[in-house]
Amino acid sequence: MGWLLVKPLLRVLRYLRPYRLLALTTLGCAGLTTALELVPPWLIKIIIDDVIQARRAGLLPWVIVGLLVAYGLKNLFASLRIRFNNTLEQRVVHDLRDQVFAALQRLSISYYENRSTGEIMSRVTSDTEHMERIFVDGLEGLLTASLTLAGITIMLFVLNWKLALLSLIPVPVLIVSASLFTKRVHRYYHAIRRNAAELNAYLQDALSGIRETMGFNRQAYERARFSGLSREYSESNLKAMRLWAVYSPGMIFVGALGTVLILWYGAQEVLHGGLTVGELVMFLSYLALFYVPINQIHSVNHMLQHALAASERVFDILDTPPEVEDRPGVVQPVERLSGAVRFENVSFDYRPDVPVLNNVSLEVRSGERIALVGPSGAGKSTILKLLMRFYDVRAGAITIDGYDVRDLPLAFLRSQIGLVQQEPFLFNGTVRDNIAYGDLMADQARIEEVARAARAQEFIAELPDGYETWIGERGVKLSVGQKQRVSIARVLLKNPPIVVFDEATSNIDTETEVKIREALNYLTQGRTTFIIAHRLSTLHNVDRIVVVDRGRIVEEGIHEDLLTRGGLYAGLYEAQFQL
Repeated sequence: MGWLLVKPLLRVLRYLRPYRLLALTTLGCAGLTTALELVPPWLIKIIIDDVIQARRAGLLPWVIVGLLVAYGLKNLFASLRIRFNNTLEQRVVHDLRDQVFAALQRLSISYYENRSTGEIMSRVTSDTEHMERIFVDGLEGLLTASLTLAGITIMLFVLNWKLALLSLIPVPVLIVSASLFTKRVHRYYHAIRRNAAELNAYLQDALSGIRETMGFNRQAYERARFSGLSREYSESNLKAMRLWAVYSPGMIFVGALGTVLILWYGAQEVLHGGLTVGELVMFLSYLALFYVPINQIHSVNHMLQHALAASERVFDILDTPPEVEDRPGVVQPVERLSGAVRFENVSFDYRPDVPVLNNVSLEVRSGERIALVGPSGAGKSTILKLLMRFYDVRAGAITIDGYDVRDLPLAFLRSQIGLVQQEPFLFNGTVRDNIAYGDLMADQARIEEVARAARAQEFIAELPDGYETWIGERGVKLSVGQKQRVSIARVLLKNPPIVVFDEATSNIDTETEVKIREALNYLTQGRTTFIIAHRLSTLHNVDRIVVVDRGRIVEEGIHEDLLTRGGLYAGLYEAQFQL
């Protein structure tokens, strides 16, 4: 059981390797701080034995100076240790977040379909933050509980009210400093919350749009965006931590001045017979509890358990292999595919006991427009998911221009296919950002060209800031038809030889549907096109209709011929027409 706890701890500690020097510096400062903490008790012993008992008053000023130097150096090194340690923690946590997000970009669609977005986000943000605590070598900021402070204050006044009043001299300085610190650090924490919100908003956006990211091969681009936001979040944390690195040791030093005052006055009281040595030592013992936070070992253990549990959740992402990945040694065979697609006896299931596709064979010529129709759950969407290798076939093969899709690099395969989903996903950004997702290097002229071709220019011109209009999360500020046209423009900018279009025209008006049809006709010219059709009355312009039912292709042909056959297609068409 102990090894189960040590193993993840050792694994986390490996992330310190790139920062060996920083880690060693932190340990060095901690060692010096600890060593200097041993000096004051020794000096106190000298005061008791050599100054008080031996009546060597001339030695007292030198011992006091020694105490001041010891406290000053101790807190200087403590300040440096806190700063170095916090920098180390944030760099390691940034690396962890970066690696977890990179792993999420590599994982397959099935990983996301089996987990909630919020749960994944929690692992990337909250759990990596908890892992940070593994690197904490002490409990900073742990203050004595209010009741404990109250009890010690009472004891100080009971022992000696004069010494107690002296011990309170630093309190006004502590209160004023705390007030100033709180006022200043509030701005920093406000920035931290804002950066955290931006990071979480982007992360949810990116994960929700993972199909677009995969379809447009933007994993590296998204990783760079995430890395930038994550770095900003880390820097905002460091600003507050640097302030704390000055404030915390500074306040401890101010509190230590109270101890010096007690020693100076108390020693003189002992010399004059007004206080016994035992009373002074006892008073100082309580005073130490008054100024210095109590170290709580059980709290350290509690934090460590949280950190280790969090590390297991994070490592679960890092250790999960993608179900779909490049085969070893795959190379890009050509610059661009022509788009001749063939399904050869393809079978597939999401669960072994529920087959979705059964022995499907289909040949599509380059540039041919194919409509897939059939009842809900017939397997239409699955066919297209397999084409883009969101999943791999269980049996059979899918080829493009004679190349098995499993023998093509994933990035190359998906660069050859343009995806327009039934519910187009738009990122939380500007109209221009969303169109440019198809080609990150495109200039404004090219973006406007594809927008006109997608029949989107008209409504974009009417937006408050045109192409720079912020459209909100998932494009919430745009209508369904507008989002559809932006999505079509994005694929036009990508310029792939194959287009996959999941038709979504049931909730839009006739005028918008006409514009989408015009945009779709332009998009599909000269491109191999797969359209999942929901409104059969709109299929007159396709080259062939493929009817899918219960995982099989049951009919093929053009609209008029299929109607005359009186099969499943005719039944579906008649049912829609009657509605």
